[in-house]
Amino acid sequence: MTPVSRHYVLAAGGTGGHLTPAFALAAELVARGHHVALVTDERGAAIPGKPDFLPAHVLPAGRFGKNPLHWPRGFAAVLEGRKMARRLYETFQPTAVVGFGGYPALPALLGAQADGIPTVIHEQNAVLGRVNRLLAGRVDAIATAYPDVARLKPKYQGKVHLVGNPVRPEVMTLRDLEFPAFTADGLFRVLVTGGSQGARVLSEVVPDGLAMLPPALRSRLQVTQQCRAEDLDAVRQRYASHGIPAELGTYFEDMQARLADAHLFIGRAGASTIAELTAVGRPAILVPLPIATDDHQAANVREMVKAGGARSIRQEKFTAPELAKQIQAIAQNPEALATAAHAAWNCGRPNAAADLADILESFGGAPIQDVIRVADAAVAGAVMGGAATARVQP
Repeated sequence: MTPVSRHYVLAAGGTGGHLTPAFALAAELVARGHHVALVTDERGAAIPGKPDFLPAHVLPAGRFGKNPLHWPRGFAAVLEGRKMARRLYETFQPTAVVGFGGYPALPALLGAQADGIPTVIHEQNAVLGRVNRLLAGRVDAIATAYPDVARLKPKYQGKVHLVGNPVRPEVMTLRDLEFPAFTADGLFRVLVTGGSQGARVLSEVVPDGLAMLPPALRSRLQVTQQCRAEDLDAVRQRYASHGIPAELGTYFEDMQARLADAHLFIGRAGASTIAELTAVGRPAILVPLPIATDDHQAANVREMVKAGGARSIRQEKFTAPELAKQIQAIAQNPEALATAAHAAWNCGRPNAAADLADILESFGGAPIQDVIRVADAAVAGAVMGGAATARVQP
């Protein structure tokens, strides 16, 4: 029997933190035979890693800063985006719309609610984001990545589903692989990233911190570090002066392969980063971004730290001596590092994409719609093969 093919809209802000789980969900839905469209902003439509099968529709999204003088313009943009979203829904006819946070999700969800289309929000962080807080009372379901989410009102618990944070399929293939062998005389591979744009504090602290490790550990180091372009030369010189072999770059296309080989990760505590670390099972030293909204990165690390899979250092205390101290504590012997890796693995929620897809599929279309939308794999492939970026016309 040919499976029912439905249409779903995924709405997300233009950052990797919002879009990475959206892309993972899109892959799951398409694998189930559904059609998926993305609503985002200009950044999201052009972001590296967007699947070729996923058409992107750019809508205006108002931003509301602290200055009230800017609010009227923001409201006007939201209303215009809402109108354009409804025009999209007239032709695409989604069964449900899911928002992943960020201002571009707001008009898409408001438009769906105006048309009586079921809506779901997914919160990647351990603190409910601004747009999701605004919409939590009006959506049909709330999916979370953590069991405890700050700023999520208790009265909404009846529609909360703990699913985790969807992870890219290519990363999920690493989950069943063994932690790379770490012996008393083997290489100690360290992976350092600071997010899509790198992080200057990591470039300044990590080389000197690694240089302070005991000789027996330091002599076995093999480092891969993502840096800002403007920091590359200085970081390269620092590693060279310490005699530590390091591969540096502004972007690594094969990041999943490097994660597979890593014994220890050092970096920020974004939701997608933690989801991938726990999916694969890699111990980490995490430095929450101090300017993150509502300090959500500090909240993100708590579960992994409590389990023993990571150590967290606030940025104001992130010094070379402190880093060296924490590395020794987590990698003092092969057994300790392997135990931390297993603790991180236990925090993973590998079924996040499937569980979130199940929630969306629970909002079924009317029987007549299901009959219309039934399509065999060849037709579905032809339709999705022509995906492109489009601007919704007002």
